[in-house]
Amino acid sequence: MDALAGLLEGPRARGAFMIRACFDPPWAVRVEDRAPLTVMLVVRGDAWVLPDRGERTRLRAGDLAIARGPDPYTCADDPGTAPQALILPDQECRYPDGRPLNGSMDLGVRTWGDRLDGATVLLIGTYPMRGEIGGRLLDALPPLLTLTSDVWDCPLTPYLSAEIVRDEPGQEVVLDRLLDLLVIAALRAWFARPEAEAPAWYRALADPVVGGVLRLLQDDPAHPWTVAALAAKAGVSRAALARRFTALVGEPPMTYLTGWRLALAADRLRDTDDTLDAVARRVGYSSAFALSTAFKRVYGMSPVEYRGRAARRD
Repeated sequence: MDALAGLLEGPRARGAFMIRACFDPPWAVRVEDRAPLTVMLVVRGDAWVLPDRGERTRLRAGDLAIARGPDPYTCADDPGTAPQALILPDQECRYPDGRPLNGSMDLGVRTWGDRLDGATVLLIGTYPMRGEIGGRLLDALPPLLTLTSDVWDCPLTPYLSAEIVRDEPGQEVVLDRLLDLLVIAALRAWFARPEAEAPAWYRALADPVVGGVLRLLQDDPAHPWTVAALAAKAGVSRAALARRFTALVGEPPMTYLTGWRLALAADRLRDTDDTLDAVARRVGYSSAFALSTAFKRVYGMSPVEYRGRAARRD
Protein backbone atom coordinates (compact mmCIF):
# COMPACT_ATOMS: atom_id res chain seq x y z
CA MET A 1 0.00 0.00 0.00
CA ASP A 2 1.52 3.34 -1.01
CA ALA A 3 0.69 6.71 0.54
CA LEU A 4 -1.83 7.53 -2.18
CA ALA A 5 -3.81 4.42 -1.29
CA GLY A 6 -3.13 4.98 2.40
CA LEU A 7 -4.72 8.41 2.17
CA LEU A 8 -8.01 6.65 1.52
CA GLU A 9 -7.73 3.22 3.13
CA GLY A 10 -7.94 4.29 6.77
CA PRO A 11 -10.63 6.98 6.37
CA ARG A 12 -12.84 4.55 4.45
CA ALA A 13 -13.11 2.49 7.61
CA ARG A 14 -13.82 5.63 9.61
CA GLY A 15 -16.87 6.92 7.79
CA ALA A 16 -16.11 8.44 4.38
CA PHE A 17 -19.38 9.54 2.81
CA MET A 18 -20.88 11.19 -0.29
CA ILE A 19 -23.87 13.45 -0.93
CA ARG A 20 -25.51 15.15 -3.89
CA ALA A 21 -26.12 18.83 -3.18
CA CYS A 22 -28.72 20.74 -5.22
CA PHE A 23 -29.20 24.51 -4.90
CA ASP A 24 -30.99 27.48 -6.41
CA PRO A 25 -29.43 30.94 -6.07
CA PRO A 26 -28.94 32.63 -3.77
CA TRP A 27 -27.30 29.90 -1.70
CA ALA A 28 -24.29 29.54 0.59
CA VAL A 29 -23.11 26.83 2.98
CA ARG A 30 -20.50 27.36 5.66
CA VAL A 31 -18.30 24.26 6.22
CA GLU A 32 -16.63 23.85 9.62
CA ASP A 33 -16.49 20.05 9.81
CA ARG A 34 -12.67 19.94 10.18
CA ALA A 35 -12.52 17.05 7.69
CA PRO A 36 -8.97 16.49 6.38
CA LEU A 37 -10.12 15.93 2.80
CA THR A 38 -13.27 16.96 0.92
CA VAL A 39 -13.77 16.64 -2.84
CA MET A 40 -16.35 18.73 -4.73
CA LEU A 41 -17.33 17.94 -8.32
CA VAL A 42 -19.65 20.36 -10.12
CA VAL A 43 -22.19 18.52 -12.26
CA ARG A 44 -24.36 21.49 -13.22
CA GLY A 45 -24.19 25.25 -12.78
CA ASP A 46 -21.32 26.92 -10.95
CA ALA A 47 -20.12 27.58 -7.42
CA TRP A 48 -17.60 29.63 -5.51
CA VAL A 49 -15.30 28.08 -2.91
CA LEU A 50 -14.28 30.75 -0.40
CA PRO A 51 -11.55 29.78 2.10
CA ASP A 52 -11.13 31.95 5.18
CA ARG A 53 -7.50 32.24 4.15
CA GLY A 54 -6.29 32.09 0.57
CA GLU A 55 -7.74 32.83 -2.83
CA ARG A 56 -11.41 32.28 -3.65
CA THR A 57 -12.11 30.01 -6.62
CA ARG A 58 -15.01 29.80 -9.04
CA LEU A 59 -15.98 26.33 -10.23
CA ARG A 60 -18.02 25.60 -13.34
CA ALA A 61 -19.64 22.41 -14.61
CA GLY A 62 -17.02 19.66 -14.85
CA ASP A 63 -14.57 21.37 -12.50
CA LEU A 64 -13.30 19.68 -9.34
CA ALA A 65 -11.97 21.04 -6.07
CA ILE A 66 -10.30 19.32 -3.14
CA ALA A 67 -10.28 21.13 0.20
CA ARG A 68 -7.65 20.07 2.73
CA GLY A 69 -8.83 20.62 6.28
CA PRO A 70 -9.18 21.44 9.01
CA ASP A 71 -9.56 25.09 8.00
CA PRO A 72 -13.17 26.24 7.36
CA TYR A 73 -14.51 27.54 4.07
CA THR A 74 -17.78 28.59 2.41
CA CYS A 75 -19.40 27.31 -0.78
CA ALA A 76 -21.80 29.73 -2.47
CA ASP A 77 -23.37 30.89 -5.70
CA ASP A 78 -21.74 34.29 -5.18
CA PRO A 79 -19.03 35.58 -2.83
CA GLY A 80 -21.51 38.07 -1.38
CA THR A 81 -24.20 35.55 -0.39
CA ALA A 82 -24.55 35.03 3.36
CA PRO A 83 -24.46 31.39 4.58
CA GLN A 84 -27.84 29.73 5.06
CA ALA A 85 -26.52 26.52 6.60
CA LEU A 86 -23.57 25.44 8.74
CA ILE A 87 -21.89 22.02 8.43
CA LEU A 88 -20.16 20.83 11.63
CA PRO A 89 -18.22 17.65 12.54
CA ASP A 90 -20.09 14.33 12.40
CA GLN A 91 -22.30 15.70 9.58
CA GLU A 92 -24.22 17.92 12.00
CA CYS A 93 -26.20 20.57 10.08
CA ARG A 94 -27.42 23.81 11.63
CA TYR A 95 -28.69 27.24 10.70
CA PRO A 96 -26.08 29.99 11.07
CA ASP A 97 -27.73 31.06 14.35
CA GLY A 98 -27.14 27.60 15.81
CA ARG A 99 -30.61 26.10 15.44
CA PRO A 100 -30.62 22.51 14.09
CA LEU A 101 -31.80 22.06 10.52
CA ASN A 102 -33.70 18.91 11.59
CA GLY A 103 -33.68 17.47 8.08
CA SER A 104 -35.35 20.51 6.52
CA MET A 105 -32.97 20.37 3.54
CA ASP A 106 -33.09 16.59 3.00
CA LEU A 107 -34.27 15.75 -0.52
CA GLY A 108 -33.96 11.96 -0.61
CA VAL A 109 -31.26 9.32 -0.73
CA ARG A 110 -27.90 11.08 -0.16
CA THR A 111 -29.40 14.26 -1.58
CA TRP A 112 -29.51 17.61 0.18
CA GLY A 113 -30.33 21.21 -0.64
CA ASP A 114 -33.18 23.29 -2.10
CA ARG A 115 -34.78 21.11 -4.77
CA LEU A 116 -33.84 18.03 -6.81
CA ASP A 117 -33.56 19.91 -10.12
CA GLY A 118 -31.69 22.88 -8.66
CA ALA A 119 -29.69 25.18 -10.90
CA THR A 120 -26.44 24.01 -9.30
CA VAL A 121 -25.65 20.37 -8.55
CA LEU A 122 -22.48 19.22 -6.79
CA LEU A 123 -21.25 15.76 -5.82
CA ILE A 124 -19.41 16.03 -2.50
CA GLY A 125 -17.27 13.36 -0.87
CA THR A 126 -15.70 13.71 2.56
CA TYR A 127 -13.05 11.73 4.41
CA PRO A 128 -13.60 12.75 8.04
CA MET A 129 -10.47 11.28 9.64
CA ARG A 130 -6.76 11.65 8.94
CA GLY A 131 -4.18 8.88 9.23
CA GLU A 132 -0.40 8.99 9.45
CA ILE A 133 0.10 7.32 6.06
CA GLY A 134 -2.34 9.61 4.27
CA GLY A 135 -0.89 12.58 6.11
CA ARG A 136 2.31 12.21 4.11
CA LEU A 137 0.31 13.06 1.00
CA LEU A 138 -2.08 15.57 2.56
CA ASP A 139 0.83 17.66 3.76
CA ALA A 140 1.98 18.04 0.14
CA LEU A 141 -1.37 19.49 -0.99
CA PRO A 142 -2.41 23.14 -0.96
CA PRO A 143 -5.40 24.09 1.24
CA LEU A 144 -7.55 24.27 -1.89
CA LEU A 145 -6.73 22.33 -5.05
CA THR A 146 -8.72 22.84 -8.27
CA LEU A 147 -8.81 21.07 -11.62
CA THR A 148 -10.82 22.66 -14.40
CA SER A 149 -12.66 20.70 -17.06
CA ASP A 150 -10.41 22.03 -19.83
CA VAL A 151 -7.36 20.30 -18.32
CA TRP A 152 -9.02 17.26 -16.71
CA ASP A 153 -12.05 15.41 -18.01
CA CYS A 154 -13.61 13.21 -15.33
CA PRO A 155 -15.08 10.03 -16.86
CA LEU A 156 -16.66 9.07 -13.53
CA THR A 157 -19.15 11.95 -13.35
CA PRO A 158 -22.12 10.26 -15.08
CA TYR A 159 -21.66 7.04 -13.13
CA LEU A 160 -21.26 8.84 -9.82
CA SER A 161 -24.35 10.93 -10.50
CA ALA A 162 -26.40 7.80 -11.11
CA GLU A 163 -25.00 5.72 -8.24
CA ILE A 164 -25.11 8.32 -5.48
CA VAL A 165 -28.93 8.39 -5.37
CA ARG A 166 -29.39 4.62 -5.51
CA ASP A 167 -30.24 2.61 -2.41
CA GLU A 168 -29.24 -0.94 -3.31
CA PRO A 169 -27.47 -3.72 -1.38
CA GLY A 170 -23.76 -2.96 -1.13
CA GLN A 171 -24.28 0.62 -2.27
CA GLU A 172 -21.96 2.13 0.35
CA VAL A 173 -19.14 -0.12 -0.87
CA VAL A 174 -19.77 0.96 -4.48
CA LEU A 175 -19.68 4.63 -3.51
CA ASP A 176 -16.57 4.18 -1.37
CA ARG A 177 -14.69 2.73 -4.32
CA LEU A 178 -15.96 5.35 -6.74
CA LEU A 179 -14.96 8.14 -4.37
CA ASP A 180 -11.51 6.59 -4.01
CA LEU A 181 -11.14 6.39 -7.79
CA LEU A 182 -12.21 10.01 -8.16
CA VAL A 183 -9.72 11.27 -5.60
CA ILE A 184 -6.82 9.15 -6.87
CA ALA A 185 -7.45 10.24 -10.47
CA ALA A 186 -7.63 13.88 -9.40
CA LEU A 187 -4.43 13.73 -7.36
CA ARG A 188 -2.58 11.97 -10.17
CA ALA A 189 -3.69 14.71 -12.55
CA TRP A 190 -2.66 17.40 -10.06
CA PHE A 191 0.83 16.02 -9.50
CA ALA A 192 1.30 15.38 -13.24
CA ARG A 193 1.18 19.13 -13.99
CA PRO A 194 4.55 20.56 -15.07
CA GLU A 195 4.46 23.11 -12.23
CA ALA A 196 3.40 20.58 -9.58
CA GLU A 197 5.39 20.34 -6.34
CA ALA A 198 4.91 16.65 -5.65
CA PRO A 199 6.60 15.16 -2.57
CA ALA A 200 10.03 13.65 -3.21
CA TRP A 201 8.89 10.05 -2.60
CA TYR A 202 6.04 10.52 -5.12
CA ARG A 203 8.42 11.75 -7.82
CA ALA A 204 10.86 8.96 -6.97
CA LEU A 205 8.23 6.34 -7.78
CA ALA A 206 8.87 7.10 -11.46
CA ASP A 207 12.57 6.23 -11.17
CA PRO A 208 13.35 2.77 -12.63
CA VAL A 209 15.52 1.82 -9.64
CA VAL A 210 14.20 3.74 -6.65
CA GLY A 211 10.56 3.38 -7.67
CA GLY A 212 10.76 -0.39 -7.49
CA VAL A 213 12.51 -0.27 -4.11
CA LEU A 214 9.89 2.09 -2.70
CA ARG A 215 7.15 -0.30 -3.78
CA LEU A 216 8.93 -3.21 -2.10
CA LEU A 217 9.13 -1.29 1.16
CA GLN A 218 5.55 -0.04 0.99
CA ASP A 219 4.01 -3.34 -0.05
CA ASP A 220 5.86 -5.55 2.44
CA PRO A 221 7.13 -3.47 5.37
CA ALA A 222 7.22 -6.50 7.69
CA HIS A 223 9.94 -8.18 5.60
CA PRO A 224 13.42 -8.02 7.21
CA TRP A 225 14.78 -5.72 4.53
CA THR A 226 18.43 -4.71 4.33
CA VAL A 227 20.12 -2.37 1.88
CA ALA A 228 21.89 -5.40 0.42
CA ALA A 229 18.61 -7.25 -0.15
CA LEU A 230 16.99 -4.20 -1.73
CA ALA A 231 20.01 -3.59 -3.96
CA ALA A 232 19.90 -7.21 -5.13
CA LYS A 233 16.22 -6.83 -6.02
CA ALA A 234 16.97 -3.60 -7.89
CA GLY A 235 20.01 -5.04 -9.68
CA VAL A 236 22.44 -2.37 -8.47
CA SER A 237 25.17 -2.17 -5.84
CA ARG A 238 24.43 -1.24 -2.23
CA ALA A 239 26.38 2.01 -2.55
CA ALA A 240 24.63 2.97 -5.79
CA LEU A 241 21.20 2.30 -4.31
CA ALA A 242 21.95 4.23 -1.12
CA ARG A 243 23.19 7.26 -3.10
CA ARG A 244 20.34 7.23 -5.59
CA PHE A 245 17.61 6.62 -3.02
CA THR A 246 18.86 9.34 -0.70
CA ALA A 247 19.21 11.83 -3.57
CA LEU A 248 15.68 11.26 -4.84
CA VAL A 249 13.70 10.58 -1.64
CA GLY A 250 15.67 12.79 0.72
CA GLU A 251 16.60 10.08 3.24
CA PRO A 252 18.33 6.66 3.17
CA PRO A 253 16.29 3.50 2.50
CA MET A 254 16.34 2.21 6.08
CA THR A 255 15.34 5.61 7.48
CA TYR A 256 12.43 5.74 5.06
CA LEU A 257 11.42 2.19 6.04
CA THR A 258 11.45 3.07 9.73
CA GLY A 259 9.18 6.07 9.15
CA TRP A 260 6.84 4.01 6.99
CA ARG A 261 6.62 1.21 9.55
CA LEU A 262 5.89 3.61 12.39
CA ALA A 263 3.24 5.48 10.39
CA LEU A 264 1.55 2.17 9.61
CA ALA A 265 1.73 1.26 13.29
CA ALA A 266 0.18 4.58 14.30
CA ASP A 267 -2.74 4.07 11.94
CA ARG A 268 -3.33 0.52 13.21
CA LEU A 269 -3.22 1.73 16.80
CA ARG A 270 -5.98 4.20 16.02
CA ASP A 271 -8.07 2.13 13.59
CA THR A 272 -7.96 -1.36 15.10
CA ASP A 273 -8.09 -3.18 18.43
CA ASP A 274 -4.98 -5.21 17.59
CA THR A 275 -2.66 -5.92 20.49
CA LEU A 276 0.67 -4.15 20.54
CA ASP A 277 2.42 -7.42 19.76
CA ALA A 278 0.17 -7.95 16.73
CA VAL A 279 0.80 -4.40 15.48
CA ALA A 280 4.55 -4.86 15.94
CA ARG A 281 4.63 -8.07 13.90
CA ARG A 282 2.39 -6.56 11.22
CA VAL A 283 4.76 -3.66 10.55
CA GLY A 284 8.10 -5.44 10.90
CA TYR A 285 9.15 -5.28 14.55
CA SER A 286 10.13 -8.40 16.46
CA SER A 287 8.32 -7.44 19.65
CA ALA A 288 6.08 -4.89 21.31
CA PHE A 289 9.11 -3.61 23.20
CA ALA A 290 11.07 -2.98 19.99
CA LEU A 291 8.11 -1.14 18.46
CA SER A 292 7.53 0.90 21.63
CA THR A 293 11.15 2.02 21.75
CA ALA A 294 11.16 3.18 18.12
CA PHE A 295 7.68 4.68 18.35
CA LYS A 296 8.45 6.80 21.40
CA ARG A 297 11.67 8.06 19.83
CA VAL A 298 9.75 9.42 16.80
CA TYR A 299 6.32 10.32 18.22
CA GLY A 300 7.38 11.40 21.69
CA MET A 301 4.95 9.04 23.43
CA SER A 302 4.38 5.33 23.83
CA PRO A 303 2.03 3.41 21.50
CA VAL A 304 -0.40 2.99 24.42
CA GLU A 305 -0.46 6.74 25.03
CA TYR A 306 -0.92 7.39 21.31
CA ARG A 307 -3.87 4.99 21.12
CA GLY A 308 -5.50 6.62 24.15
CA ARG A 309 -5.14 10.13 22.74
CA ALA A 310 -6.48 9.04 19.36
CA ALA A 311 -9.53 7.45 21.02
CA ARG A 312 -10.26 10.67 22.92
CA ARG A 313 -9.98 12.77 19.73
CA ASP A 314 -12.33 10.44 17.83
